[in-house]
Formats: sequence, structure tokens, C-alpha cells
Amino acid sequence: MGDEGSAQRRETGKDDLVTVVGGGFAGAEAAWQLARAGVSVRLYEMKPGRFSPAHQNPDLAEPVCSNSFKAERLGSAAGLLKAEMRRLDSLCVPVAEQTRVPAGGALAVDRSAFSRAVTEAIEAEPRITLVREEVTEIPAAGTVIIAAGPLASDALTLRIQECCGNGLSFYDAAAPIVTAESIAMDNAFPASRYDRGGEDDYLNCPLNQEEYEAFQAALQGAQRARTHDFDVYEGCMPIEALAARGADAIRFGPMKPVGLRDPRTGRRPWAVLQLRKENRAGTLWNLVGFQTNLTFGEQKRVFGLIPALREADYVRYGVMHRNTFLDSPRLLGSDFQMKSRPGLYFAGQITGVEGYMESAAAGILAGRNAVRRLRGLPPLTLSPETMLGALSRYISDPSVRDFQPMGANFGLLPELPERIRDKRARYEALAARALEALEVCLREAGEP
Repeated sequence: MGDEGSAQRRETGKDDLVTVVGGGFAGAEAAWQLARAGVSVRLYEMKPGRFSPAHQNPDLAEPVCSNSFKAERLGSAAGLLKAEMRRLDSLCVPVAEQTRVPAGGALAVDRSAFSRAVTEAIEAEPRITLVREEVTEIPAAGTVIIAAGPLASDALTLRIQECCGNGLSFYDAAAPIVTAESIAMDNAFPASRYDRGGEDDYLNCPLNQEEYEAFQAALQGAQRARTHDFDVYEGCMPIEALAARGADAIRFGPMKPVGLRDPRTGRRPWAVLQLRKENRAGTLWNLVGFQTNLTFGEQKRVFGLIPALREADYVRYGVMHRNTFLDSPRLLGSDFQMKSRPGLYFAGQITGVEGYMESAAAGILAGRNAVRRLRGLPPLTLSPETMLGALSRYISDPSVRDFQPMGANFGLLPELPERIRDKRARYEALAARALEALEVCLREAGEP
């Protein structure tokens, strides 16, 4: 993982020490970039001494909401971002490829295997010292990268608020996981939409119109877990909140039946819940798009109205957890450095990038820019034609007023000089342009 060119990156006349707070996707990537550039790192992670409400695994870079890192194909926004990260010597992308589970055109991982492999890579890097303790204060001096994520401890969150002023809080929702043996397979069929990828990558749980209407009504009347006042970000909206938007809202959302045909009837179902493998062995399955804040008892009752899940055994119920992000356009530059305090960087989802790979990519840029600052070099500013460059500009664009988290999408990129009507061809052209622009940026910046 990135050994090629590491000797060049390690050439340095000074062995600086950088503090990285948080061992999630962003923190692991930032520490990796620093160490591979010859900089010593002290990486702080509060687990296993203390866990957030959503984390369970003591290892680093733990996926919590889903085990999918989205599409792989280059002609997709998520696939392009991963290609750029790979070029930037990412740690997480190659580890994800090594620990993958079947998921059609998506890159999904065995959670435990992925986190363990990231942890082992970090522990094996001699320039990284992994410190297992909670950080409650932002270091007052030196180069610091805060990658504590949206689930930072209360004490650290308070320090961040004091440092950054007003922030925004909301709650993410995680989908339930059921055992394979408890799924009623006579009411499910394996297939990917439009026959993309292996047919056993997803299990589809069909509902007829009567079953769907009963399920939709039960969702709206179900008891929810108690929460504090919060706003829910659209990308992680609980299934019950989406159901309240209209009778067909979820049938045109996570339960859309398009691209699927029930082999029992030869027709498209009225609605479909898709299950995705949670581990390589296929013993655990994730309810795709079913993030929820229902009480555990209500989850079992209401989701049990789906024929395939009538006797489902839940190894994890859906939960909601706090997610905090900064008003980054006012606070951060495109290098993820604090405008009011040189040497203090933020990385990951707390900056307003949305998604596992987006968070990891932010860690890559924060780490590389911290190195450049230590070397007296100007920040690495990527072209807006690249996906990572577009994301970094979005989170630092002062013209953005109602700032909300953003994931990788082609809408962030400048249009092509000539209009290409075919969407697939247009996206492939955007991806090709992005990778060419990335090479130019790295060459001009003298980056290996």
C-alpha cells in the first residue's frame, strides 16, 4: 500500500511531530500521509477506553452506518473519488479492496476485517505512535489535525465549539442487521437491479400493494425512541420520517422496485426491501436504506410486516446518533486549515463532507497540507475539475450560506466544454478530465 515512491516522500531535514486526534477514516488517512512523508505522528483514539453511542469495535476506521463505500465504476462520482484517493496513496481504498464482500457495482467491506487491516497498517508504520486515550483539550501549539468525527466526546466537542464558534448538530441513523438464517427465503430472491453485478449480491424482499400499504401505515404510527431536538440530514433520513412524506415516498425511495423482477410472478413487485451482505460469509444482512429511530421493539414488529422478515433475528437494531459539523465556509480554507489559527486542521465528516470515502479523502488532503506547511510550501490546491478539489472548495466557499454536508457528486464539477447528451458517456468524460487534472496539479505542486 503505497510503498512505491515512499523513499522520496521520506526525505526531510526535520523530524516534526504532528498530533492527530481521532482514529476514524479521516484520522487514519491523515496520519498515514504524514508518516509516509517522513513526519512523526501521535495519533489519539479514545477507544477502547471510551466508545461513542454508535461504535462497537475497538479498531480504527470503523464503519458504523453501512458497510458500503458506494459505486466502484470510474464513471460514477464515488468511483472517481476512490480513483483520485488511490492516486494520492490512500490507505483505506486498497484495504477496502482487500476486505470486500459482494455488492454488485458497489465496494462493500467486511466491517471487522476492514477495521482490523487499517489498524494493523497504522500500528506497523514506525512513524506513527497510536495513543489509546481520550483527548479533552485541543493542543495549544504545534501542528494539529482534529479528525474526531461527528461523534467526538462531549468534552472535546465543547473545546471545538469554543475554538470555532457556532456549529450545527444533527443525528445520523444506522440501519438494522439481521441473520441470514432468519430470513424467509421463500419470500426473497437474489438479484441486482437491472442485472448489474452478481445476482446474489442483494437479497430482495418483495411486497404486494396490500402488504406495502400495511407496512407504510405501521411505520407512520410506530413509536420512536426518545431524542433531543435535532435536525435530520437528508442523506440519512430515518425510514419512518420518509414514510410520513407521502404514501409512495418510500416506494420511490429505498423500496423502489425498478430494475427488479420477482421470479415467482415474472413481474415487477409493488415495492422491494433490499438486503446487502454485511460480511464475506453472507451470514449477516443489512436492511439497505432502513436507517431508523424506532424503538427496538417497534423495529421488530413493523419490519416484521415485510414477509421475508417475519421471523428475522436482529443482531443490531437501527440507532440514531449525534453528528456535528462545522460552518466550514466561514472557518476553513480549501486545505482544511483553520483560517484563524495556522497549523490547526480539521478533517473528515466534521468539516461537512458526507460519506466514508469523502471523510477519508479529507484526511488525505489535511495530512498532505500539514506536511507542506511544515516544509514551508504553499498548500496543495486541487483543481475544481477533480472530485476532491471540488469537495474541498465546496466546504471552503464563503458564498455558501446555508451550509449542509455534501458527498461526492458530478454536480460539483464544472461542465464540459461540449455537451454530451448520454449521461454515462458524460460522466466518463468528466472522470477522465478529473484524473488528467489531478496529474497536472500534483506535477505542478511537486507532489510525488
